[in-house]
Amino acid sequence: MDFQELLAFAGRHQMLSLIFVGLTGGIILNEIFGLLRPFKGVRPSEVSVLVNRENALVVDLRPIADFDKGHIPGSKNVQMSQFDPENKKLAAARALPVVLVCKTGFTAGDAAKRLKKAGFQRVYVLEGGIGSWLQADLPLARGRG
Repeated sequence: MDFQELLAFAGRHQMLSLIFVGLTGGIILNEIFGLLRPFKGVRPSEVSVLVNRENALVVDLRPIADFDKGHIPGSKNVQMSQFDPENKKLAAARALPVVLVCKTGFTAGDAAKRLKKAGFQRVYVLEGGIGSWLQADLPLARGRG
């Protein structure tokens, strides 16, 4: 397929071409924004490594009822409404990696930005939230642990 054939295809299938350009642009923008954010997204397997090798603090920002139903073993629950980077629980972990967890990953991203502004150096967000942990078929602890 040469460039002329590609142009002819695009001319015949304008809607498909627009969708393709839009999706490609969206993917590129998503990657650029990912590089510019002040924290690093991690997969569930990477969380396990951070916890086991580097004693990372895992902070679950979900409501307490959701936390009680199932959370990453060893994680601490902090309500987003009470989230404060100067909190005693968090301030003591300034030198440790901190992994933030929420339902989908968006709330944790906001909290991660606040931690970075407060001087935390190693801030991570579980990509996909607790759902990605479940999809990876990793264990959950129940109750207030």
